[in-house]
Amino acid sequence: MPYLSKIPLNPRRRTAVSLLSNPHRLHAAVLAGLAVQPVTERVLWRMENNTPHRAEILVLTRSRPSWQHLIDEAGWPGADGGQPLIADYTPALERIALGREFGFRLAANPVQTVSRPTKPSEQQTALLKAHAQQPHADHRPRGFRVAHRTAAQQLHWFLARAERNGFTIPEAPFNAPASGLKTDGTLTAGPAVSIVSRDILRFKKHRDGPRITLSTATFEGRLRVTDPDALRTALLTGIGPAKGYGQGLLTLAPVSQPAVATRG
Repeated sequence: MPYLSKIPLNPRRRTAVSLLSNPHRLHAAVLAGLAVQPVTERVLWRMENNTPHRAEILVLTRSRPSWQHLIDEAGWPGADGGQPLIADYTPALERIALGREFGFRLAANPVQTVSRPTKPSEQQTALLKAHAQQPHADHRPRGFRVAHRTAAQQLHWFLARAERNGFTIPEAPFNAPASGLKTDGTLTAGPAVSIVSRDILRFKKHRDGPRITLSTATFEGRLRVTDPDALRTALLTGIGPAKGYGQGLLTLAPVSQPAVATRG
């Protein structure tokens, strides 16, 4: 039985500052909330809100977790509004039906695979150098993941993955400009999705380890279900890479359905 949790953290506490500044440390703290160790189930999480006064982590687990360690060390133990919310995720999965529309949010790491990066990272440079020193090796190095850095590339990445994950993005409603406003050219409707935030995360797994850099984008909009089973799988397993670093968690929300006119 999957569970969706929302965990409030106090960004003014030292432990919270340490966790919120490093996705690797935060991932380890999330995994510590599961009783069966080592953790073998898929765990998805993302930063839902992060302000100077309050931070919230959204976590999806297959087994029921306990977040008391996070509350005690990085939250508001005993305070009103300081307890985590843990909800059975099964009813949300059961509401998915062919043709139904939902609002959605996805934090992701849009990437492409190339044979040789234009600007390789420290790790990629080391791998390329190691392969160059073994020119007679029987295998070629695997492709390298390179981030999509522009908003247009990131949006194309997302739209290209919609169908395989069981949904399409309908066109956004077209609204005429407000009275008194003028527009240049012809206005056309586009897909009902937008990038609401973009960021570049830089951190290290270990103090002396190589620096990890992730380009992230958060997508919000409306989707229409085309394959309920595929969409349920995407919700439970995530979309794209870097899932251990807070990327890939897709969540849905109800949207108001258009009213149907009836005659009395």
